[in-house]
Amino acid sequence: MDKWDIRFMEMARVVSSWTSCFAPGRAIGAVIVKDKRIMTTGYNGAPAGMKTCREKGECLRRKLGIESGTRAEVCYAAHAEQNAILQAAKLGISIDGATLYCTHQPCSICAKMIVNAGIRRVIYEQGYPDAFTLEIFGETGVKLEKYEPQESETEENQ
Repeated sequence: MDKWDIRFMEMARVVSSWTSCFAPGRAIGAVIVKDKRIMTTGYNGAPAGMKTCREKGECLRRKLGIESGTRAEVCYAAHAEQNAILQAAKLGISIDGATLYCTHQPCSICAKMIVNAGIRRVIYEQGYPDAFTLEIFGETGVKLEKYEPQESETEENQ
């Protein structure tokens, strides 16, 4: 990892703090970068104009007993990666050839969107229980990297 990877992963962590997700430990942030410039950001949250889980005071998935990594469609929130890609589409920003920095490994639904958006590299910090993502990225050539900066790189960035 180089100093740019460290900086953009730090930004993904900041963006994750904007989440409107009610479930503890589910604050996820994404930053799409092209030519060392931030194109868009995204965090997991309800669609525009819809009450968030925080506003509703409950997590629908927890209420229904849905296990993490399953039935992603049963949730008020869109994923951070989805929101970052959709923001690019809404604003007319090309993310073809970009890198996506995310606090968590993308799920397989997000992986399909990442591939079709033309993102070529994904750097994530925490794992996620979705082995199908690995198959999708492997077959399509999207480079998936676990964020593990060397101690000297972290010190160098400060």
